[in-house]
Amino acid sequence: MKEPTEGSLLTTDMLKRYFELNNQKKKIDNELKLLKKNLHEILDESIGKDQKGELQRGDYKIQRQIRSSISYIDEKTVEKLEELNLNDCIVHVKRPDTNKLEAAIKLGLVEENEFEGCKKAKVTQALVVKELI
Repeated sequence: MKEPTEGSLLTTDMLKRYFELNNQKKKIDNELKLLKKNLHEILDESIGKDQKGELQRGDYKIQRQIRSSISYIDEKTVEKLEELNLNDCIVHVKRPDTNKLEAAIKLGLVEENEFEGCKKAKVTQALVVKELI
């Protein structure tokens, strides 16, 4: 663990402020989520479900945009393409079966060091500050 330098000492005030702001953020996020849901319901009633439009009240105007996207269900689409003999429309992806590879390493069928440069590590950081009362 890295030793803190003189100017970077962790203080109770820092932790308290982080704790308070994080709690405020959670409350704000929850309230925004509820307001957004209510606004969508009002817009659904006023202009129609999944319809773009706008409403104005006083000095405020709300606009709703609708975005849609289409995607294919992989298994069903591949089946249909094979049925229609359209194999050129199917992408064959080579991907290692990591479960089988790990099993082969455990069974001694392959040496783990053979794959030393093939692994990547993902590191994520999270902070949790709790009030001790």
